[in-house]
Amino acid sequence: MQQIFNFIFKNSTKLLFLLLLGISLTLTVQSHSYHRSKVISSANFLTGGVYEQVNSVSEYLHLKEQNEELAKENARLKGLLFNVSDSIAVKMYDTIRGVRKTDLIVSKVIHNSYNVFENYLTLNSGAIDGVRPDMGVVNSSGIIGIVDKVSKNYATVISILNTKSQINAKIKKSNHFGSLIWNGKSTGFVQLIDVPRLASVRKGDTIVTGGQSVIFPENIGIGTIDKIYIDNETNYYTINVKLFNDMTNLGHVYIIKSKDREEIINLETATKGDE
Repeated sequence: MQQIFNFIFKNSTKLLFLLLLGISLTLTVQSHSYHRSKVISSANFLTGGVYEQVNSVSEYLHLKEQNEELAKENARLKGLLFNVSDSIAVKMYDTIRGVRKTDLIVSKVIHNSYNVFENYLTLNSGAIDGVRPDMGVVNSSGIIGIVDKVSKNYATVISILNTKSQINAKIKKSNHFGSLIWNGKSTGFVQLIDVPRLASVRKGDTIVTGGQSVIFPENIGIGTIDKIYIDNETNYYTINVKLFNDMTNLGHVYIIKSKDREEIINLETATKGDE
């Protein structure tokens, strides 16, 4: 404290001069608008420059976060770009094990019913294209139904949303079989019945076509297990299956030619006839 007083006494003349200079400048600025505007402009310039520098430093420090956000946005946009589907060109389905591309007939759904108990689809392909009754119909998401009647240029298909439909299906991970039916309640779900109680079943398990079908190749996708019930009368599982397909919104489909179907049926019929 004593040092402060000594400094003031030693420099009292200079300090008094600076004080009077400050008072005079303040009075001059307050009494003259020109001087006041210049001082304000200078102050704004200085503070603006300081704020700009502070903002630049702040932006530099946050570059990492901004880069991460840009990377996420780029990834999202690329994902949208890669998932854009061409509504005109039809991609050939080539993931059916054991079925060649030449054994697939590309067709289009021109009529689709899904709000009654016995639903049918109409396709714009017929006998002239090689379509025959009892051929399986699928798309890139899974099974659609089975060809019923065929004319020269068109075919009708029994939808899997048909209470008369019955298709061999299985639990993919365990190979336990059952019959795929529809109870007529929801367009998004079908039922797998007659699954033995010893089968290991869990919600989310995948249901696919079974190997006992002569219409569909094995392991074509159907859906996933949503709910599991026990039939008290038969003591078997009844499984509610959430379909991969949106059966209310179908476009192009693929009809599967089964060259071995007639041979298998004839052989089995002959075997039964010998019993």
